[in-house]
Amino acid sequence: MSTDRPALDGNGLRQCLRIAFGGLTGLVISKLMGWNYGVFFTVFPMFLLAMIPVLNAHVVRQFLASAVLTGIEVSLVTGLTEHMPLINTALVFLIFCGRFRLMARGPMFLFGANGVLTLSIMFHFASYPGVDVYDLVTSNFVASVLAVLIAGLMHWLFPDVAPRQAMARPAKPEAQVRHETLMGAVTATLSFATFQIFDLRDSLSAQMATILILFALSFPGAQTSAFKRAIGALLGCNLALVMQVVLYNQNHHILLVILAYWLGLMIFARVHLLEGADRLSVLVD
Repeated sequence: MSTDRPALDGNGLRQCLRIAFGGLTGLVISKLMGWNYGVFFTVFPMFLLAMIPVLNAHVVRQFLASAVLTGIEVSLVTGLTEHMPLINTALVFLIFCGRFRLMARGPMFLFGANGVLTLSIMFHFASYPGVDVYDLVTSNFVASVLAVLIAGLMHWLFPDVAPRQAMARPAKPEAQVRHETLMGAVTATLSFATFQIFDLRDSLSAQMATILILFALSFPGAQTSAFKRAIGALLGCNLALVMQVVLYNQNHHILLVILAYWLGLMIFARVHLLEGADRLSVLVD
């Protein structure tokens, strides 16, 4: 029996380091500044570094433009229709349709994917009484700008050792684009409605997971992604519990927390890259 184990190549190792240190940097900055919605500041750098192997002007424009547009959409839709749930849900569906169409067509995949993820979170939180929508939108934009800066720093500190090969963008018939658009938009809207109806305010990770599995843009791909997300959530939760037990009453020491967090990011970043999950390398051109 072969004892060979999968190993990262030089570029993979550098990307793994970028993911771990990028996510850690976002966490430290948000903690030191005392900013709200820390999930934006920790997830955005990892999303940008894990899903896309390069950083160029095309990537930055899509990421920041998405942050601006989502802020406008959430402010207007929530402000005008929060007391009309049916109309609110219909508008959410139409906005999701636009984002998933961009994802299905290809060149603006990042704009659509980042929009779907952040809109799902922000629409959900903005619907609750007492939530400051301005603070929510501002946090999203600041976190997006910070994620780009962190990504740039990580690419400078841990550059690739060899040029990346751009993936060919497959041509899709219009019927397939419509199918992928409707499948994604309907599922994302049902997820939004479900979390609203059952008042699942404290289930952010579950809500994000229901959106992330849709990035495959196909039912078989979503099934595979959902299985992997379930396994990842189980492993991640157990690793977090182990870290809490190890730290025990020392969890107020920020340096120990940072070390444990970085180790966890390194472990899962390696698994992520060995699975070939950085599918957005099509964006390198």
